[in-house]
Amino acid sequence: MSVTQGSTGPRPRLPRRLVQLYLGLVLYGVSMGLMVRAGLGLEPWSVLNQGIARHTGLSIGMVTNVIGALILLLWIPLRQRPGLGTVSNVVILGFVMDGTLALVPPLHALAVRIPLLAFAVLLNGAATGLYITARFGPGPRDGLMTGLHLRTGRPVRLVRTCLEIAVVVAGFALGGSVGAGTVVYALAIGPLAQFFLRRFAIPGLPERPSPVVARSAPAPEGAILPE
Repeated sequence: MSVTQGSTGPRPRLPRRLVQLYLGLVLYGVSMGLMVRAGLGLEPWSVLNQGIARHTGLSIGMVTNVIGALILLLWIPLRQRPGLGTVSNVVILGFVMDGTLALVPPLHALAVRIPLLAFAVLLNGAATGLYITARFGPGPRDGLMTGLHLRTGRPVRLVRTCLEIAVVVAGFALGGSVGAGTVVYALAIGPLAQFFLRRFAIPGLPERPSPVVARSAPAPEGAILPE
């Protein structure tokens, strides 16, 4: 594949974008599994997935995939269009999460669990930067958020916050794990995503707002890249 020069730099190569997409999704699934093993609270959607898993007998990874597919169906009335990254997100995250849980045994010592939580959140931020900057479409949950934003006219940050509060409350009621890790994730993921979005940005792709970091930006237009 040839590389051409333009005002925005070299045209990004497809192989690099694919590597970033799938490496990012794999690392994202690993980070979700590590947060479960840290046992100090999960990120919002995993709280819901864990709660459902406790009542269905399914693994949390399988529930993650099923919920992702069901959310994708909600894109139809919202007129959202999935991309390769969207479908890959639904397929990969849950399997990688279950694989991580199979490889990493339950942990008990806080001296291990606290650093593991910090590493998992950091890894999640890096994974977010990788797969978003590949620009193959948003994950199903982020597409739901942006679809609701476009249909309701409400700010992206408000829609995201309302969705996450709703899934945390529902997940907690079902027995999902809410704790310090949930709060740490909520506070840290915006700044981490912004940092890694800049770090992994591919030259030649135009910058647009990103729903992932919308809460930490002064306005939706102040974010960096779309999922």
